[in-house]
Amino acid sequence: MQLEIVVDDAEGLALAAAGGADRIELCAALALGALTPSAGLMRLAADCGVPVHAMIRPRAGDFRFSPADLAIALDDIRAARAAGLAGVVIGVSAPDGRLDAVALARQTDAAGPMEVTLHRCFDVTPDAAQALETAVALGVTRIMTAGHAPCAVDGAGELAALVRQSAGRVQVMAGGGVVPAHVPALASCGVDAVHASCSVPRPVTGPLGSLRIAPERPRADAALIAALRKAVNAAAAAGAFLARQTD
Repeated sequence: MQLEIVVDDAEGLALAAAGGADRIELCAALALGALTPSAGLMRLAADCGVPVHAMIRPRAGDFRFSPADLAIALDDIRAARAAGLAGVVIGVSAPDGRLDAVALARQTDAAGPMEVTLHRCFDVTPDAAQALETAVALGVTRIMTAGHAPCAVDGAGELAALVRQSAGRVQVMAGGGVVPAHVPALASCGVDAVHASCSVPRPVTGPLGSLRIAPERPRADAALIAALRKAVNAAAAAGAFLARQTD
């Protein structure tokens, strides 16, 4: 089981890399559900020593893309490749909530040799099994999902079913409200990785005056990252022990 940490600034990037993340999802505006990071942040992330995948989402709101949205997303994927990042995180919904296979195919083509993660647009699809087969056909590397639940631990049944269905053809990563106490249950589902922000709300500093700026924003926390790293390590050790007993 791998640990992926999502961050939206340089401080979080440094904390995730130092805290033992196996992979980092890089975004902007985590408070808005994660948007595409800036070109400058992508270039900084490329040298952090950990594989970094950039979120490709040009705006907040739903996952339906207009032609202009898609054109922006394709340019952002090219920017992530140029920056030297290891992968991108994508997701586009059709009007009925199913995966927009045509738009996603254009994005996976643009990604070229980079890894591709399908984000939680998967969790708004009406048929998880069908969505997984679409993802496999597209050649994505992994699916991040909470098993169609608000919190991944509550979607454990579907996560386990997706792992069985995937049969190694695509990685299944549990994401959505993950905390250390959830890791044993998620490990029992057989997921390949867990994804979390490990963030806490912190006040925005400096004079704001009458500007309508949120008084706080989520920021990565070193102690939370360390606790989740410890839980993932423990789950991996327990799995290795059980495997030895079975052999």
